[in-house]
Order: sequence, then structure tokens, then C-alpha cells
Amino acid sequence: MAELSPSAPEQESTKSERGDAPTPPLRPGAYDPADYAECVVRSAAEAEVSPLLVMTVLHNEAYKPHHPLWERLWQWWKPGASFGVANMHSATFEQVRRSHGLSERWQDLRDDQAFAIRAAALHLRDLDRALPERHVRRYTRDELLALGYNAGERNMRAFARGVPAGPMARSYLRRFRAYRSRAEAALRNAR
Repeated sequence: MAELSPSAPEQESTKSERGDAPTPPLRPGAYDPADYAECVVRSAAEAEVSPLLVMTVLHNEAYKPHHPLWERLWQWWKPGASFGVANMHSATFEQVRRSHGLSERWQDLRDDQAFAIRAAALHLRDLDRALPERHVRRYTRDELLALGYNAGERNMRAFARGVPAGPMARSYLRRFRAYRSRAEAALRNAR
């Protein structure tokens, strides 16, 4: 994927045409999940999940450029790639879409950031309902939900029973814990 030259003008985040969340900047590295704090608060309230959980997941999923143009290029190169500011895969989205009667398509996640955040919050709600009340003390409930977001529901339940997380899940969990304070600050500034 070609990078923009340093002399290219920086593009400010703009409101998306369909949602009330800004479009991520075109320039790689200029994306900040904190820009979506208000949308996170609304979507988390609708889904009845913790806004801190949703915001921390957004920070964890911010490793790639999220501008719709970059995501289209990425999909051309890697057709099974995840979409949206919350990096949702097609199969996961289809499950959320059916469970919650959403009319939008998976491809809409890349163009409508508010919808991508709403879909992520609804998915976290579904994971929360699938998580047993009792689980090993090694992980908090939010950590297990984040692991479920990353590794899938079946793996989340295995981790809850005490099955050790593999290296990729452990890496995701380390980043999740590290981003917690940034997510808290973003939510404090949104209110």
C-alpha cells in the first residue's frame, strides 16, 4: 500500500455522510479513537455494555488506517479483511446483523463509523450474554469480553474456564490493559 508523501496536506477528520461520527483521517497515523467517544457512549448505552469496554476495544483495534479509501484498498489486497473502526469480520457482522435485525451491510462498516461502533457494542453485548457468570479470577469480565471480541465466543468461554490464552490473545490482552487509561481519559473528555 502506498503511503502519502510527507508534503501531502493533512486531512482533518470530517463528519461522515451517514453517521454523526467523523470520518477517520486519510493520513496514516492520524487516527485517534478518542474522536469517537460521544458515539461510544451512545452505542454502549443502547447495547447496555460498558462504554469503557467499547472505547478500550476501539483503541486496541486502531492498529491500521481506518479511512474508507484505505479499507477499500486493503480489501482489494486481502478480501477477508475486517472493516470499520472496530475491525469487524464479515462472519461476526452477519451474526450481529441477524441477531439484532440490522438492515445495513458489512461493507457499510467502512463508510459509517457510528454504525461500526454500534455493531461492535452490540457484539460485545452478545458476548456478555454468552459469558458464564462464574469464571476464573485471572481475567476481569471486561478482559474476557475483549478476548471474545478478538478470539471469538468459543475461545472466550474456554478462557473463562481457565484454558490458557495463546500468544496472540495474550498480546491482545496486554494492549487492552495498556489502553485502559487512554480510554478512560477519552470518555472523561467526552462528557
